[in-house]
Amino acid sequence: MAPDFDLPRDGGGSLRLSGLRGKSVVLFFYPKDDTSGCTQEAIEFSGLKDDFTAAGAVLVGMSPDSAKKHDKFKAKHGLTVDLVSDEDKETLEAYGVWTEKSMYGRKYMGVERSTFLIDPEGKIAKVWRKVKVPGHARSVLDALSEG
Repeated sequence: MAPDFDLPRDGGGSLRLSGLRGKSVVLFFYPKDDTSGCTQEAIEFSGLKDDFTAAGAVLVGMSPDSAKKHDKFKAKHGLTVDLVSDEDKETLEAYGVWTEKSMYGRKYMGVERSTFLIDPEGKIAKVWRKVKVPGHARSVLDALSEG
C-alpha cells in the first residue's frame, strides 16, 4: 500500500492521498520548485493533464518547498498539476525518496526524482526511480494506459 499523507497544497487547504481512492494517482517527487529539471518535469506533466484525467488519473507533485512557493511556481509557469508540500520530509522518507546525494564530491540530503503510480485501491502499481525528465511524463501515461 502507498503510504497515506495529508499535506498542505498549493492554493490553500490540504490534500489527503486516501481521499483520492477510486482514481489512479501519479505521485511525482521532485527536488525543488523553479529549477530547470523540476520545471521541465512539471510542465510536461501539466501538458498531458487532460490525457491523464481521461485515463482516470490525478497528478500530484511533491517537494519539500512550502505551499506558498508552490503557488508562485505554478503561477510563473502556468502549471495545472496539484502540488503538495512536505517541509518536514516525513512523506518523502516514507516513500524512500529522501536520500543522500552527491554533487562535486559534496554529500547532502535531497529528493531523488521519482514517480509512483498508485492504483485506485491505494496500492503502488509501478515505480520510476532516478527519473530522467525528457519524455518521462509520456512514459508514465503509456504505463497507465497499459494498465
